[in-house]
Amino acid sequence: MGKADMERLNIKLSTFMSDIHDTLQILDQTPASSLQKGSWVDVINMGEQLSKQATVAGMLFTEERTEVKHLEENMGTYFNVLQGLLLHAYGSTVGAGPTLTSNIHASIKQAVDCSFMLWRESVSYYGSRTNELKLKVPQRVGTVWEACSALKKTPATNIVAIGRAMTQVAVSMKDVLREMKELQPCSSDEKSETESQNLEESISAAENDDGDDDDDFGKDLTPEEMKIANLAIQIVSEIVLVIKELIRSITLLLKTESFNENDSVESLEKLLKLSRDMGAQVDELGACLYPPQEHSAISTACEKISNLADEMSKILGSIKGLTDAFSKSCNALEKALEMLRAELSEDSAVEAIPQNSSSLDVVAAMQDLSVQG
Repeated sequence: MGKADMERLNIKLSTFMSDIHDTLQILDQTPASSLQKGSWVDVINMGEQLSKQATVAGMLFTEERTEVKHLEENMGTYFNVLQGLLLHAYGSTVGAGPTLTSNIHASIKQAVDCSFMLWRESVSYYGSRTNELKLKVPQRVGTVWEACSALKKTPATNIVAIGRAMTQVAVSMKDVLREMKELQPCSSDEKSETESQNLEESISAAENDDGDDDDDFGKDLTPEEMKIANLAIQIVSEIVLVIKELIRSITLLLKTESFNENDSVESLEKLLKLSRDMGAQVDELGACLYPPQEHSAISTACEKISNLADEMSKILGSIKGLTDAFSKSCNALEKALEMLRAELSEDSAVEAIPQNSSSLDVVAAMQDLSVQG
């Protein structure tokens, strides 16, 4: 187990790893649609074989005496299986959209990274027979097992991949909604006292800031600001329902005989993008609610949300997936948006009244306001 053996193993390992890198570059290319689509089941089966080979490698490296040729043989078998895993994965991307392809690439990359780490560390420890070898190698074998097991959870179709991505969008929206609901109103009696203390407290906080009180910043809203916040909360609640109905509508499409997944991939990807764009507007809306509230930004977010919902309906209709439930959820969202727009319009009109106006001017302005409402 001398230096020559170590060098021999490292040369072999470098060759195998270089071959895998070359295959990974092929995986980044879009396969021709004329190719026969591979089954993800075959990928899972190759992953199980890889797990077994990882176990064998771990045993060989931790045994008291293992000849170099046995390690080389196992290394060759291991990387042949890994190569097969990559090629089967490439075949499974025939007809795959960007979302499914991204999921597949992430899972395969994890298996490759864990494999490289297993062999690099195993070869580096070869011949040392230290406790670190007996500890590290089994750990690396375990990461390969986990990566191969994760292949079973990787989506095998565009529908599943896009559906999961949309679900994640909804989950993120719920997180924003929860934060919005943590906003607290500041009562009228407390308002003047709070405002008088703001400067002193902010100066004190700046001098003694340790970062622990950041979560409490800007959560006390005036009654007017709280009204805006509550209307925004209703909007986000309706948006979450829109996304849920969108997912349900797509699921129902699978049960129709006329639905062709390959022909609908582009439309489904567009729906996912619109969902993510909607999520970005939810983030924007939530950020605008902290005082001082940005009414113009809130209005812009509302307009974009309305347009995104309309576009969703059009695309869903183009693939014959528009349902009554989805349309109702969009209508409820539009009503919530209208209520917030009306409130913002009233606030803008009130702010436009000069503070030094006479009582007659104020009455006239309030009459105009009632007409605008």
